[in-house]
Amino acid sequence: MTAAPAALQRRTPRTVPFGRRGRGAGMTGRRNAGTGLGSGTSNAARGAVTAEFAVALPAVLALLAMLLAGAAAGATQLRIEEGARAGARALARGEDPARVERTVRTLAGGTAAATVAAEGGWYSITVTDRVGGPLGSSIPWILTARATTRSEAPAAAATGGLTDGRGNR
Repeated sequence: MTAAPAALQRRTPRTVPFGRRGRGAGMTGRRNAGTGLGSGTSNAARGAVTAEFAVALPAVLALLAMLLAGAAAGATQLRIEEGARAGARALARGEDPARVERTVRTLAGGTAAATVAAEGGWYSITVTDRVGGPLGSSIPWILTARATTRSEAPAAAATGGLTDGRGNR
């Protein structure tokens, strides 16, 4: 059998199993062609990704800061509402305003301020506080909660000071 001339011989490419080529090998079989990263991306593409990240990062951080400030405002509002309710209950029982103020400060926080108003047989307490946190000090958010209750003291006086057996009026 005679060998075919070299020009007529057809060269078949060497086949490599799929998992043995490596990342970025492409059709040439060379690894990490051009970049040294193995991803096949050019320097211009990497620069575009960096620029997009640099533009998006401040926007994402500003959104996160506003979400945290909103959460701090919500937590502060819940605290001062609880303080106003507790202060109104204490006023209805006939406690002195200094004790009511301590109760409000315990529940609403040390920076909360309480104002008590009495009209007829009704007591009203208004609690105000600033939003805490890093953005709360730079943005002047002042939150307010108000609770109103009817005084129980005249009812106890009308019944002659009767108690429920445990010393409570």
